[in-house]
Amino acid sequence: MPQQITTAFSKLIAAIREFTVAQRTLALIGLGIIAVAIIALVSWISQPQMRPLYTDLAPSDAAAITEQLDSQGVKYDLANGGGTIMVPADQVYKLRLNVASSGISPSSEGGYQLFDNMGMSTSEFQQDVTYKRALEGELAKTINAMDGVETASVQLALPADTVFVSERADASASVFVKTRTGTTLSDDQVQAITHLVSASIESMPLNNVAVIDAAGNVLSNVDGAGSVAAGNKQTVLYESRIQQNVQAMLDRIVGVGNSVVSVTAQLDYSSTERTSETFNSNENAKPLTERTTNEEYEGTGNNATGVLGPDNIAVPEGEESGTGNYTNTTEERANAVDKVTEHVQTGPGTLRRQSISVAVDQQAAGAMNMADLQAAIATAAGIDEERGDTVNVSRIMFDKSSAEAAQVALAQAQELEAAAAQRELIRNAIIAGAALLAVIVLAIIAGRRRRVEEPAADEVTPLDLGELSLMSQQDNELAAAEALAQIDFPAIPELPTAPDPGAVAAEKKRQDVVSLADEDPEQVADYLRELMDVGGR
Repeated sequence: MPQQITTAFSKLIAAIREFTVAQRTLALIGLGIIAVAIIALVSWISQPQMRPLYTDLAPSDAAAITEQLDSQGVKYDLANGGGTIMVPADQVYKLRLNVASSGISPSSEGGYQLFDNMGMSTSEFQQDVTYKRALEGELAKTINAMDGVETASVQLALPADTVFVSERADASASVFVKTRTGTTLSDDQVQAITHLVSASIESMPLNNVAVIDAAGNVLSNVDGAGSVAAGNKQTVLYESRIQQNVQAMLDRIVGVGNSVVSVTAQLDYSSTERTSETFNSNENAKPLTERTTNEEYEGTGNNATGVLGPDNIAVPEGEESGTGNYTNTTEERANAVDKVTEHVQTGPGTLRRQSISVAVDQQAAGAMNMADLQAAIATAAGIDEERGDTVNVSRIMFDKSSAEAAQVALAQAQELEAAAAQRELIRNAIIAGAALLAVIVLAIIAGRRRRVEEPAADEVTPLDLGELSLMSQQDNELAAAEALAQIDFPAIPELPTAPDPGAVAAEKKRQDVVSLADEDPEQVADYLRELMDVGGR
C-alpha cells in the first residue's frame, strides 16, 4: 500500500480515537443515515419506471389483460381500484400491441367497431341490432368517462319505422350507473347524462330517459314525474330557503334566539298540459266581409196548372190573366270574432300550498303589534291566501334554561381550551429553551476544547517524513540533502539553568521550620525563647 494512503489512514484512526463518546455516537448515527439514503437511492434507481397500459378498465377487461400479462411474465401494478394497469415504461407500446392482437381489447364490448367485422350477407335485422348495440356502447363509454362513474350500461328502446307518422312512438332509454366507493352523482351530473342520451337519439324526450344507480334509486325524471328522493330533496330545499328568509328578518326584529320558524310546503311534481280557446265578439268592429243580393220579377199571366191526366199531361182547369211583381233581398255578413288560444304546460315542482308557524318570545316581543309582524312574515314568505296558504304567529314564554346551560358549558369549554393551549405554548417554550441552552453549552464546550487542542505558536511542528516524495535509489542522498536544506527548522529554546545548591538547602530548612510550627507551635515557641535568651547573654 502506498505510504501516503497509510499515513492518511493513520491520521484518521488517530483522530477517531480522540473523539469523545458523544462525538463517536453522532458519527455512527450520521454514517447510518448516509448508508440508508444510499441504499434507498440505489433501490429507487434500480426499479423500472411504471406507466399506465390502460386506464378506467371494466373488471372483466382488467382480469383478461392481467391474465395475459401473467402468462407472459410481465411485471405490473394495479392502481385506481384495479381499473388502471401499470407496466414498465419501455414495454408499454409492445404490450398494447400484444393485447390488441389477442382480441381482448378493452373497447371490444361495444361501439361502432362492431361494424368492422360485418359481412355482406348480414340481414337487415342483424344490421338494426348491431346499430342499436353500437349506440349503446358509445353512450356507455362516454358516461364511463365522467368523474365518479365506475360502470355504466345503456339500454335503448327504438321504435320501428312506420308509414303512419302520427302514430309513431317516441324512443326511450334506461341508464344504469355504478359509482365508485364513497362517490355519489350530483344533480348536475344526472342532468348531464339525461341530456347526453336524449340529444344522441332521435325523437327521445328528456322524460323518456331513466337513470338508475346501483342501489335501485331512480335519479332522473320519468314521464314528467320526479323520483321520490328528488321530490323530497326539492321540498326540503324550498322549506329551508323560506325558513332562513323569515328567521333572518325575525332575528333583526326580536333578536337572535327569541323566535322559532317552522315551514311546511306541498309541491306538485306532476307535469300537466292544457289548451283552451276563447271566442269574443266586438260589436263596434267592422265586418270582415259583407254581400247583399237583390232579386226582382215583374210579368203578366200565369203558368198552366191543373190535374195531371193520362200521359202526364196537365189538364187546364181554367184560364186566368193578370200582372205580378216579385222582389227578394239577401244580405251576407262575416263579423270579426276575437279568438284567444292558450296553451299552458306546467312543469314539476309547482307550489300547491304552504303553512308557516312562528313562535316569538313573550319578553322579546313586548308591546309589539302582532298583526304587523304577521303581515311582514306573510310578505317575506310570499303567502297567497287564494292558494290556501296560512300564517300563524304566537307569543309564547320561552324556556331559556337549556340555552343558558349551553352557554355556561360553552364558556367552560372555551376556558379549558385556552388553558390547554397556554400549557402547550409553555411546554413548547420550555422545550425550545432547553434545546437552545443545550446548543449553547455544546458550543462553549467545543470552543474550549478547540482552544485547548490548538498548538501554541512557538510549539515545534513535527516533521512528517511520510509527506516526502519517494525517490529512486540513485538520487536518494542528493534529494534528502536538498530537502533538509529547504526545511525551515524552528529555533530550539534555551534550557533553564540548574538551581543553586545553597538556596535549595535554605529553602528546605525553611519548609521544615514551617511544618514544625504548624504541627507543634508550643515547642517552636520554647525553642525560640531559648534562642533569644542565649542571644541576650
